[in-house]
Amino acid sequence: MPEMSKQIRTWFRLRPAILIAGLLLGGCAGGDLGRTRESFRTDDMHRWIGFEATGSVGLRASQYQLTDKERLLRDLAYPLIEPPHSRPAWKTVFGDYQPFPSPWRQVLAFDRTAYGRMLIDEPHRSWASRYAVLIEDVRNDITRFEPFFADAVQVLDLDKKRNASLDLVSDLSPRERADAIARMQENTLIVQWVQQCLEQRVSSYRWALERLVIQAPDNIAADADRLINELAARAANPPVVSAPVAGRAVVSKG
Repeated sequence: MPEMSKQIRTWFRLRPAILIAGLLLGGCAGGDLGRTRESFRTDDMHRWIGFEATGSVGLRASQYQLTDKERLLRDLAYPLIEPPHSRPAWKTVFGDYQPFPSPWRQVLAFDRTAYGRMLIDEPHRSWASRYAVLIEDVRNDITRFEPFFADAVQVLDLDKKRNASLDLVSDLSPRERADAIARMQENTLIVQWVQQCLEQRVSSYRWALERLVIQAPDNIAADADRLINELAARAANPPVVSAPVAGRAVVSKG
């Protein structure tokens, strides 16, 4: 009997740890850490980006189905418009995913200090790991830059051909014309959304690095500075430049 009581006490002591482990394993079963679980993935899961871009500037969204290249444009845009380091570590385990408002919603003001403050204030992280997170975030943006803009070039080039065809298509209805124009505006806005976010990310990364250097100087700061400058150079000279559909976002220096 005493042995049975000891086993029961041991079970209740271990039960919270077992439950937590089960939750973590359940979250990991759906996908890798920091990635949306496969059960949440759909072909058009990022279509909302176009609706948000056009809706935020008072334009209607196109009802046309997405082409493969347009769908890829939205898929590649999401990690570049998602604020870097925006998800707490415990959420990334469960494949956290959420839409974000476009930069044209005037009630929003970009705060370049938010990323750095979160990075510096996050508990249980050494200064070396803070530098490592910053470097990883910048490097990830550099890696994502070329695939996104390679697809953007193709999408916008095809839109030029679409625009040139509008007056050549026989019996084109007003609704068809409106949807074609709306899709071209939508694609352009998505590219401009990413361009603005890249500029904002560069500003955020520089603010964060400056504070890291002040609070915990380290030679690795030179590596971070080099990567930030590389990203800044790319953001300042994108492979495609289109006429703006809407004004630029509100920016707060913070």
